[in-house]
Amino acid sequence: MPTDEPSEEPTAGAPLAEPLAPERPERPERPARRIDARSLRGLAHPLRMKIFELLNLDGPATATRLAERLGENTGTVSWHLRHLAEHGFIEEETGRGTKRERWWRRVPVPNRLETTDFRDDPDTRGAVSVYLHELLAQYFDRINTYLAEDWPDEWRNAGTISDWSRMWLTPDQLAALNDELFAVIRRHLPDENTEPDPAALPVVVQLQSFPRRRYPARPAEAGNADAGSTGAGNADAGNADEQQGSAE
Repeated sequence: MPTDEPSEEPTAGAPLAEPLAPERPERPERPARRIDARSLRGLAHPLRMKIFELLNLDGPATATRLAERLGENTGTVSWHLRHLAEHGFIEEETGRGTKRERWWRRVPVPNRLETTDFRDDPDTRGAVSVYLHELLAQYFDRINTYLAEDWPDEWRNAGTISDWSRMWLTPDQLAALNDELFAVIRRHLPDENTEPDPAALPVVVQLQSFPRRRYPARPAEAGNADAGSTGAGNADAGNADEQQGSAE
């Protein structure tokens, strides 16, 4: 299943007399970089993935600033930054900083990991496992951080932690559902040439959608289990469910 770096239920009962805002045209999806075995091994390291996440979420930074946030040695962070740059995930921000204090930023290209590319490659299976476990840990940490913080009611009521677990879909239907959700997200992505609303804050939307084996399993399902494969959901989008609601 693909992992992109790139869902909430519509609100029911809106007044009929309220004028509808014109629908924003869907932004074309930027071409994604498909991660190969070499670049996967370059990224699949716990500290490198934390560094990459900070640059992705908060923008350019120096090794010193990243080391302070991560509680790591500056020299260690510098080494990992150069490693990420060597594999094309980040780049130096030219015209800023000095030879002794470089600024680094994420390369503005979406990354896409197809776990099926490595299913039959035992040399990369460990890297896939590290990458997916670290990615899911990052998702969990983001939610934990949000829940531990003190947010005004308007933000608490706007956010959601939800899931729907009683859906029955075929693989094609699940893929179509994900495509529809991605299209909705793309319509809400900000224009890179437009300043955000002064009241706007960075928002994280995470999406995980995957099949679940029924219990008790049918013989055919049990026999199709691939113990050696590793599946993944999509990174950076949101869930949905019968228990949809705001986190208090």
